[in-house]
Amino acid sequence: MTAPFPSLLISASGLTPQGAFATSQATFLNPDPAVIDDLVASLSARNVGIVAHFYMDVELQGVLTAAAERWPHIAISDSLAMADTAVKMSEDGVAAIIVLGVDFMSENVRAVLDAAGHAATPVYRVDAREIGCSLAASAEALAYGAWLSRAAATPRSLHVIYINTGLDVKGSAHAVVPTITCTSSNVVGTVLQAAAQIPDLSVWYGPDTYMGDNLKTLFTRLSKGDPAEITALHPAHTPQTVTDLLSRFEVFPQGNCVVHHMFGEEVVAKVRADHPDAYHTAHLEVPGEMFALAAEAARHGRGCVGSTSNILHFIRDRLAEQLAQEGPARLQFVLGTEAGMITSIVDRVQALLATSGREDVEVEVIFPVAAEAVAIDEGSDLGIIPGVAGGEGCSTAGGCATCPYMKMNSLDTLTDVLESVGTDRDMTPLEPKKYTQLIGGRTAADIGSEPILHMRHFQRSGQLPSALVEDVLDR
Repeated sequence: MTAPFPSLLISASGLTPQGAFATSQATFLNPDPAVIDDLVASLSARNVGIVAHFYMDVELQGVLTAAAERWPHIAISDSLAMADTAVKMSEDGVAAIIVLGVDFMSENVRAVLDAAGHAATPVYRVDAREIGCSLAASAEALAYGAWLSRAAATPRSLHVIYINTGLDVKGSAHAVVPTITCTSSNVVGTVLQAAAQIPDLSVWYGPDTYMGDNLKTLFTRLSKGDPAEITALHPAHTPQTVTDLLSRFEVFPQGNCVVHHMFGEEVVAKVRADHPDAYHTAHLEVPGEMFALAAEAARHGRGCVGSTSNILHFIRDRLAEQLAQEGPARLQFVLGTEAGMITSIVDRVQALLATSGREDVEVEVIFPVAAEAVAIDEGSDLGIIPGVAGGEGCSTAGGCATCPYMKMNSLDTLTDVLESVGTDRDMTPLEPKKYTQLIGGRTAADIGSEPILHMRHFQRSGQLPSALVEDVLDR
């Protein structure tokens, strides 16, 4: 790993990619206007909305970002916002919603729409095949069921399950132990609020082992640190209450995402050596080495640990601060998450630079990707594809390229589905799974929606719903 990490230099006047991987990302950031015209015309004619995750491939994201300037019912966000945006689109009268993401995202959108009274709004995926997720699969293993059995046998247990799981898994878990979903942006608040509301609570977090371990690291530091820092996160907590929480905080030990898994020791060592003065960002799902690097930087105002949205806002805010100052500058950000975020980053950064009229300020986004994470593809116009030849999206030498499951969503498959909306085509294979099997006399879809609705209640009120609290206390 002696070659420099690839990077993308963003200025008001354009983009300068450095390295093959960055070139592959930048190629599609200025899409063909004819393609944008066709997509907008088709969406408008069929009155269809699109909710997409940040991790879509750059070709698709580039077109969507440009089309969103002309069609209001396109939104690119993290998984937490996707369902809320879909509800807004349904309220605005769209005829159907296409979800660009993995299957648990379309299931989540379907469940939230149903709960909000929009069951009549169709939801479609863009591939009839299963669009899986290695992390979600971790919660389907027998080991997860055995782990939940331990939780059920422990008094006052609450299962906090990452939203990146199937609806049937959420339902099966909720039938065993009271369950609430979380995202990377609200998990800290969820755990702290639960511990504040329920005395002697035992928290069982899964299936993402890296995120769980990172939460333990965070809570351990808080338990030994400045009480004011804890109070800023949650006014009911002190170093002692966080210490008590840690004694009853359990993490599932066998779950991870194939993409975030590769931000390991070798990559972090190179980041430290080559970019000591950069801003460091890390998704909560990355291994401890990358988390520790970004968390350390964050304590000095030069890093961010959190969700994709947290990272995007961090980059935007640091640039805004720099633009308020005089003189030339180049801000460097190490992107410690999936590379698909680059489209939204470029969009936000160039908008700020254009508004400011500054040509002397640049942003460089560094992809901590090993050279081995770029495979040669002689059939590609670029000559390369992000991701090793085996299709994993990452290299065992370290560094993440892209999620292979997210990339099952493509411009071609979107176009195919969009052109079929409102026709005689059987769209059933493209709908989210129904999960009609019964769990305790209720369908898996019905009971699996409850943990999501518990989370939405927490998001609105800042409190766990009383029904969930009573469930924890009564079982």
